[in-house]
Amino acid sequence: MFTGLIGDLGTVSAVERDPEGTTLEISTQLAREIAEGDSVAVNGVCLTATDVSSDGFHAQAMAETLRRSTLERLEPGSRVNLELALRADARLGGHIVQGHVDGTGTIEAAREEGFARVLDIAIDAGEAGDLTRYLVEKGSVAIDGVSLTVSELRDEGLSVSLIPETLDRTRLGEAQVGDRVNIEVDILAKHVDRLLKAEAPV
Repeated sequence: MFTGLIGDLGTVSAVERDPEGTTLEISTQLAREIAEGDSVAVNGVCLTATDVSSDGFHAQAMAETLRRSTLERLEPGSRVNLELALRADARLGGHIVQGHVDGTGTIEAAREEGFARVLDIAIDAGEAGDLTRYLVEKGSVAIDGVSLTVSELRDEGLSVSLIPETLDRTRLGEAQVGDRVNIEVDILAKHVDRLLKAEAPV
């Protein structure tokens, strides 16, 4: 489990693709805190560290992960948001993030609003169906693994406002119009939706 508070902005050192999936090599200052088998959220996607060195780690992304996320687009030099799994004695500073990406979105517009930067994001159609039903204004959402507040609901997506700290510490500070991002909606909303559907009269 994660909280959506990014620990480091890492860099993809190498990408190895084959028909069975993709192996990523990522450089990060967090390497000394990672052991083989640990979970690491990479742009919001929970991956397992398969090999760890003094300055980075390797992780594999299977076909399902590549279909649901933007990891298939990573190339050497790509910057990625990284978060280590939550420890039981740590503060829950963001919200409950599983690292199980529900789908992707595309940044349609970016604008300055005071010291904040507002991103308008259209949710891409995909296997998960309409993700907007899980969103509420002022509710939580994870964008590329970053815990954010939904500032506005839109017909086909949402808007989020980014403070300077978020812009400085995450790859969202480099995001441009047209970029795709990973989206994970609130797990509690998904459970409620499932329960209501199960209890609905036939």
